[in-house]
Amino acid sequence: MSDFAKQYDVSEVTIRNDLNYLEKQGCVKRCYGGALLNNQFAFERPLNDKKQLNSNIKAKLGEYAASLIADGDKIILDSGSTTEQIAYHLKGKNDLVVMTNGINIAYHLANQSNVSVMVTGGTMRENSYSVHGLSGEDFLAGYRFNKLFLGVDGFDKSTGVTTPHQGEADINRRMLDAAQVVIAVTDSSKFSRQSFCLIARPEQLDMLITDSGIPSDYLEHLTSMGVDVRIVD
Repeated sequence: MSDFAKQYDVSEVTIRNDLNYLEKQGCVKRCYGGALLNNQFAFERPLNDKKQLNSNIKAKLGEYAASLIADGDKIILDSGSTTEQIAYHLKGKNDLVVMTNGINIAYHLANQSNVSVMVTGGTMRENSYSVHGLSGEDFLAGYRFNKLFLGVDGFDKSTGVTTPHQGEADINRRMLDAAQVVIAVTDSSKFSRQSFCLIARPEQLDMLITDSGIPSDYLEHLTSMGVDVRIVD
């Protein structure tokens, strides 16, 4: 505790209050003299770091998800490193409309003549290349899409899909409202993790695309709720 106080030039009382707050939010677990990071909490990493994690699995998940997209589909691709992989596998499909809040995804698709790209608009988040804000939420409200491919920061079998960022959660919930079919795409490292802001409860998902590392209790629970779980390896 004293080390933190010296490092940040504040009182130990301030450090203690901050740690108590972080513990209530689920970020840390208090211990004697300090705190430990909670490994089950979904912290956000910069997009370039995310791309390096489980990259082979993400590529397979993205390729499978893209196989579900038909010619003429109007889809939403949520921002993220896994959903970006879907964008890499859209060549050969015709007459697609892709709405995204991921600047990196829009950039990749910009020169593909088979895809009409729409960007939600708003404020871009540092290091994530995603945009959020009321303008994007209002823009989404004027359209209807066949499928939403939703990225995941944390997935708890009871709570559902969560994210550390309130603005991200807000625009993701608008995406759910605008889509006929909601498909979450995530590698199994995101299970048993939970963050501040709720995006979707498990029963709001039509399909989950993941790998064989999904815990058996998650698979059973989600299947019993009617979620179509697709395992890709």
